[in-house]
Amino acid sequence: MTSQLAMNLFPPTESQNIDSEWWGQLPNGWQVVRLKHIAFLQLSNVDKHTVEGQESVQLCNYTDVYKNERITSDIPFMRASATDEQIKRLSLQKSDVLLTKDSETPDDIGVPAVVSEELTGIICGYHLAIARPMPDVAIGEFLFRSIQSEPVKRYFFSRAVGMTRYGLDKQALAETPIALPDLEEQSAIADYLDRETTKINALIAAREELLNLLTEKRRALITHAVTSGLNANAPLRDSGVEWLGEIPAHWEVEFARWLFTEVNDRSTTGDEELLTVSHITGVTPRSEKDVNMFMAESLEGYKTCRPGDLIINTLWAWMGAMGVAFQEGIVSPSYHVYRPVDRLEPRFVDYLVRMPIFATEVTRYSKGVWSSRLRLYPEEFFGVLFPVPSLEEQQEIVDFLETQTAKLDQLQKALQETLRLLEERRTALITAVVSGQIRVTE
Repeated sequence: MTSQLAMNLFPPTESQNIDSEWWGQLPNGWQVVRLKHIAFLQLSNVDKHTVEGQESVQLCNYTDVYKNERITSDIPFMRASATDEQIKRLSLQKSDVLLTKDSETPDDIGVPAVVSEELTGIICGYHLAIARPMPDVAIGEFLFRSIQSEPVKRYFFSRAVGMTRYGLDKQALAETPIALPDLEEQSAIADYLDRETTKINALIAAREELLNLLTEKRRALITHAVTSGLNANAPLRDSGVEWLGEIPAHWEVEFARWLFTEVNDRSTTGDEELLTVSHITGVTPRSEKDVNMFMAESLEGYKTCRPGDLIINTLWAWMGAMGVAFQEGIVSPSYHVYRPVDRLEPRFVDYLVRMPIFATEVTRYSKGVWSSRLRLYPEEFFGVLFPVPSLEEQQEIVDFLETQTAKLDQLQKALQETLRLLEERRTALITAVVSGQIRVTE
């Protein structure tokens, strides 16, 4: 019944063209149909803000879909507001498939989740689209799995448009090609993939937990070494600084103004290596980053830095966007460059300033009304207190940390590769089943 209905809705010549482009050879009785022929589409325009005079609602947002394959009442939905028209059009129903319709990278567009239970008063939020399966044509759980498949991912990637943010418009979503068997086989496929992906997801979750533990261990190792040293038997004293707590008695605590000098040298050509700084990677060449933002036509007038300089992203210091440069280069004029005194080991400074606890501390000195608008200016930075061991001890700490973190990084890399292979295996299994290469009814 479903195959004949799809054939009537979708001309065979058009189906064959899409078949060869995205899905290859399908089993007899299957049809390639466009999403608009098997589901009703709605794009949401309800944002996270509460507007006076509108109805209070719970909002299913981008993060809820991105982090959950299934939308259930267990998710802590945010509060927002919506008009009567929006509530009528965008209230979620069981079997609805939600998709992320725009993102900062084209790879993250079209991530789906299925509403797997009856919900009351939950509205589809901004950056999302609803695909509601037509009765007697498509099953939501099957449609959800189809959208997870490699052909649909490639289709979304090819149709995503944008420069600093990528998106799919309603037309592109409507034309999404779906390989469609009859309802009985759709149901069997959904049940089979639910069982099999649950096993793979459990393996993925276990390895993600190991990655989190490694990250915490690395963080704790660095924090202890740069705030307490390597000698467990060293006498301690109260540093007088809340975030530092007790430190080795022979260490000093000094204001940044006695340890750093602001440098404001400018490039006359803009030909030097452009560096950028983030809370994840510290200071790195921009050429090594996958950045979608516009670059200035000329980098003349950008600030110069040399190895050992501390670079702080003034706008994002509260997030930990700071680190030491280990090569000559230029940085944005909105950054601040600080040159350490000779009794600071640059690698020790880099470990110190990239600790999350240090970012929390400098946030106290930053200026701004909202957390996302805080700025760390030189005068405020110079009021931050630093622990200062002897230069020899700093070097010992750094050598120890480089050895130990290298081991942890190697384990992390192996786990990430295992995760990648598991995710590829899951996608390959889904693709094989929803395209009929694996027939779960046989």
